[in-house]
Order: sequence, then C-alpha cells, then structure tokens
Amino acid sequence: MNPTEKSQLAKRYFEEGYNCAQSVLLAFCKETGLSIGQAAKLASTFGGGMGRMREVCGAVSAMFMIQGLMEGYTDPKAKEEKAELYARVRDVAERFREKNHSIICRDLLIDVQTTPGGVPEERTQEYYERRPCGCYVEDAAGLIAEALNA
Repeated sequence: MNPTEKSQLAKRYFEEGYNCAQSVLLAFCKETGLSIGQAAKLASTFGGGMGRMREVCGAVSAMFMIQGLMEGYTDPKAKEEKAELYARVRDVAERFREKNHSIICRDLLIDVQTTPGGVPEERTQEYYERRPCGCYVEDAAGLIAEALNA
C-alpha cells in the first residue's frame, strides 16, 4: 500500500461527497476486508468531528478504526496487546498533530466559518476551496498507510 496512492484515493472519495472519516476508511477497504457499504456506514457518524460536534477529526477517527481492524486485539484480557496498540494509536495521532497542529475538528477549522450541528453544507467548488478537510483526509490516509507499513 503506497501512502501517496492511499492519500489520493481518500481525497477522491471526499470529493465525491463522503465525509472525512468515510473517505479515509473507504481507501482501506481492501486491507480491512470491509465492503464499501460497510465502511461507509461504519464511518458515517464520525464526520464533522463526530456527528458535526467538532470533536476528534473524522479523518483521525478513521485512522484509529483502520488500525484497530488491522492490528487490534480481541481478547479482553490482552493487557500487553492493548497497551501496545494504544501506544501505536497515540503515535499516529501525534504525527497528525505535528503536521496539522491538532486532532480536534474545531481547532483544525478555526479559520473557517462553520457551525457545529445542523445540516451539512452543499459540496460546491467554493466549499472545497474554503475548507481544508481534503488535506486532512489526505494526511490521515498517508500517515496510517505509513504506520501500518502496508
């Protein structure tokens, strides 16, 4: 899995109208074994920083979903595996934060007129020019691809 190709694929999904979380997760369907429909549904609530609450960026949440699907544990008593996975999650989150100053949607959109909640905006050319979300989607897909060495 080439990080640049994953970044470009995720951005294409975003430009088709998928939310930030969906766009990143959809780019990894082959690797995670999810169908397009399953991935789109799973990530649908994480857009806009979790249901447009502007909390953790959906693209970042998708990185964590991908990491869990590919490296997660299933044994509830797997303390070492849990600790190791959480450390890897913190690492990829920190790399996103270093690149983009935050993992929180409202902080990432600080210079953009946006209101939490409500109806999502129509995806127009002006929308894409005004919002940096496509770049965050690209960054997240590339970073998780690098982190997974896939």
